[in-house]
Order: sequence, then structure tokens, then C-alpha cells
Amino acid sequence: MIGATSNAYSWLFGGVMWAFYIVWIVLVIAGMWKTFTKAGHPGWGAIIPFYNLWIMVKMAQRTTGWFWIMLILSLIPIVNIAAVIMLLITDIDISQNFGHGAGFGVLLWLFAPIMYLILGFGSSQYKPVKN
Repeated sequence: MIGATSNAYSWLFGGVMWAFYIVWIVLVIAGMWKTFTKAGHPGWGAIIPFYNLWIMVKMAQRTTGWFWIMLILSLIPIVNIAAVIMLLITDIDISQNFGHGAGFGVLLWLFAPIMYLILGFGSSQYKPVKN
């Protein structure tokens, strides 16, 4: 009897976690879609793996080499921490191009769903700053 109850709770917990995961993904896509559109890029790019990274690099006004280095580093175990740091720098640049500071960029990196929703649906305007 105890095993059956435990199994039911496991299924319930797993279902709740999947629901949170799906909500998380939908929030990221909605926020990035609107943010990409504001920056003059196609919103559907938010749902295409690697292409969304390409758009983010372009929004940050980084070079094509930055994208390729970040992509290659992200595929190498242990070294991929460098790609995470490059993503942080990219998010800070995106933040500055939307008229916010580095602190907003760090929050964009840490809390992407919420911060991309703020960028996309808020009053921020994309005005590229020379990096």
C-alpha cells in the first residue's frame, strides 16, 4: 500500500514539474518573440535553436565570430562555462541597446523569462549603442 501512494505522489510531482517547465518555455518564447520584433528581427526566430542565439548576438551588435565561438564553446564540456560568460556579456549588451544598464543585463541573464517579457512588452525601445 505504501508503494502505491508513493508512486501516485511521484506522478503528481512529475506532472506539476512538467507544467512549470512548459509555462517557463512559453514565457521565454513570448518574451523573446516580442523583443526580437522590437529590435527589427523576425519573432519566429525565438523558437529556432541556434538561430535565436544568432539574433541575440546581432541585437547585442557582436560579430559573427562571437556567435561561432560561443556556439563551439557551448558544445565542449567544462569549457562551456566560457560560453555562459559570453552569454552574460551578450545579455548586458542587449540590455544597454534597450536603454538599460548592466544590472538589467545580469537580471536578463539570470531571469530570462521575466526580463524578456519586460523588454518585449514594456516601454523599452531598441536603440543600438556602439559597443
